Amino acid sequence: MGYLIIPENYKPLMSMQQTEQGIKLIKEFFQQNLSTGLQLRRVTAPLFVLKGMGINDDLNGVERAVTFPIKDLGDAKAEVVHSLAKWKRLTLAEYSVKPGYGIYTDMNAIRADESLGNLHSLYVDQWDWERTITADDRNITFLKRIVRKIYSAMLRTEYLINETYPQLEPFLAREVFFIHSEELRRLYPGKTPKEREDAICREHGAVFIMGIGGKLGDGEPHDLRAPDYDDWTTPNEDGFLGLNGDLLVWNPILEHAMELSSMGIRVDKESMLRQLELCGKQERRELYFHKKLLAGELPLSIGGGIGQSRLCMLFLQKAHIGEIQASIWPDDMRSECAKAGIQLI
Repeated sequence: MGYLIIPENYKPLMSMQQTEQGIKLIKEFFQQNLSTGLQLRRVTAPLFVLKGMGINDDLNGVERAVTFPIKDLGDAKAEVVHSLAKWKRLTLAEYSVKPGYGIYTDMNAIRADESLGNLHSLYVDQWDWERTITADDRNITFLKRIVRKIYSAMLRTEYLINETYPQLEPFLAREVFFIHSEELRRLYPGKTPKEREDAICREHGAVFIMGIGGKLGDGEPHDLRAPDYDDWTTPNEDGFLGLNGDLLVWNPILEHAMELSSMGIRVDKESMLRQLELCGKQERRELYFHKKLLAGELPLSIGGGIGQSRLCMLFLQKAHIGEIQASIWPDDMRSECAKAGIQLI
């Protein structure tokens, strides 16, 4: 069994029928608010891409993509996407999206190497979004402004859900607290990154941790990041490295921090070359996506993903993501959840 948290005296506040209605309401309302707030238009996205083009997101660099042969392409291999971080930037270029505007899509993925638990499933559904920016936007002030717009859409969604289902009490903090991962490390010496996340979210409720991917003062990164989408090595005006981050909130049901979004200003030519070298991945410069970026054929951008099932789980005050989405779970996890009143779909 994966890592499972059983909240003490847990009782779902909504029936399975109400839950399905709530999921629909959240997804429809939030994506409209996200689209309006960031000036995004919806596009259709792929479930899989060709292997070997550098388009698929390799996440932390160790996860295996689900692959299959395509008969009509001479058994060329396709990969189910992990996310659409690079594909979206190619699409911005293809659609000639101007600075200040962008795209969003429903991203569905299979991540076979996930450690299953309350927040992690084999099936991943996100609102993936990307917005064209200018060189002047590549700074931490702009990043924070975008984060606040996304969080405002979350607050409006929470209000709607609480009005619709009065048994659900609001709990989100009114504002996001920003902190760099190195500041966080110094604030909680001796704690692991996950323990730091719990501590800071318990205190502030909603936190954006910046600078994810680069090594900190202890020689370790807060978390791993691929070298070719987020920019985690360019200095920002606060004196730290990194123009990306994770948005987390305190989950009162699980009593742990919960990541809702990973996002950031994307690499430009210089930062991608630097990060490829740091990670020993220079051979990627010969891949399709990387060649286009190095040739100046892709726009500067900011983007990220927002977990759909996670957002629904949070607002509907569920203890397990399997109460929101249909997936596969270990038998012993299903058994333990059933005993605790956690109704996995």
